[in-house]
Amino acid sequence: MKKYIFLFLLVSSIGFGQNLNDYKYALVPAKFSFLKEENMYNLNALTKFFMEKYGFETYLTGAIAPDDFVSNNCNKVFVDLVPNNNFFTTKVKIVLKDCRGTVLYTSEEGSSREKQYKVAYNEALRMAFESFSILKSHKYQPTEKNQGMIGEPAAVKQNIEKVVDTTNDVKAIATSVDKVVLFAQPIANGFQLINSEPKVIYKILNTSTKDFYIAKKDSIQGVFFARNNEWFFEYYQNDKLVSEKVEVKF
Repeated sequence: MKKYIFLFLLVSSIGFGQNLNDYKYALVPAKFSFLKEENMYNLNALTKFFMEKYGFETYLTGAIAPDDFVSNNCNKVFVDLVPNNNFFTTKVKIVLKDCRGTVLYTSEEGSSREKQYKVAYNEALRMAFESFSILKSHKYQPTEKNQGMIGEPAAVKQNIEKVVDTTNDVKAIATSVDKVVLFAQPIANGFQLINSEPKVIYKILNTSTKDFYIAKKDSIQGVFFARNNEWFFEYYQNDKLVSEKVEVKF
């Protein structure tokens, strides 16, 4: 049985390694969702360091980045950490996702029994990256696919359409503002929608209904959903329903 498992993992790793070489960049969040502060325990900087060590040009969310990184959403992998702690042990896995939120690869679980979280998380993260053997063979290989088909322009300016939802005979506030096409970056339990800076404009959280999210824009709470193949952010302002049409690439 062990031989079969090893063979399966070997074949899977080879196949994935070929796909991983399509990616030039990696994006690491400035703050992991399970922590309270940016770069807490130095985990974000350490994750960036390891991704660069394995051949990815890596940036933290909000950092200044080249046009090629900013204008294309799908030429990068999105890096996340998933903890699995108990009373005695700190555990963490590294997850790589593509621009659609599909999990490309998950590392083995790194662990530490150190009592101080900073020491424990750093030790567990290093162990997890050490298990990421597929990254050691990563070498970006420009192809027609990752030069053209993967990338999509991010900075097309137009107007947000705020429309009236007549379902409940509620009038919406009608205004228009400049906007850019947003891109969905996977986070725990949903996505954050970023512009080309990149700056987070919306955070949307999964519900039990497909294409229907609980949403937040700055201090505004609402819902984010698809209707007729278009996306809308809806919320109440002064007891009036506001419906914003939003261009977003998942």
